[in-house]
Amino acid sequence: MKLDLQDIEARFRRHDVRLTRQRAAIYAALVETTSHPSADDLYRIVTRQQPMMSRNTVYYTLSVLRNAGLVREVNVGHDMARYDGNVSMHHHLICLGCGQIMDVMDEELNRLHLSSGQARGFDVLGHRVEFHGYCVSCQQVHRNVSPRRR
Repeated sequence: MKLDLQDIEARFRRHDVRLTRQRAAIYAALVETTSHPSADDLYRIVTRQQPMMSRNTVYYTLSVLRNAGLVREVNVGHDMARYDGNVSMHHHLICLGCGQIMDVMDEELNRLHLSSGQARGFDVLGHRVEFHGYCVSCQQVHRNVSPRRR
């Protein structure tokens, strides 16, 4: 989704986040992709337009945006945090081979809930479903490397 500066400014205002040129660039880069980039990936993307931006600025801004609820942190295998600019209700397909993350929009998954017995006293506020497996490319690589049958 492409956002202009007015859209970004309005979102920041609603979430009480101070607008700076750097924050707007980082947020726009994140919202405009579905690749769920890491902080380092975002740094590489944003410094193409703003070469003076520091890596620390990217990390700090992601923390501010996450705490404000403008972005979500997606942890895959706890190797590194990846970020999602889509904060609407959705779920993920996660490739165990290459680490690719793909969005899954599914109303049935959105409606999942626990019975009071299953919740064990928890006040459940939300949920996210992750499907783990291998993308088409990684399946192909795996098939080509498998030992041949005799």
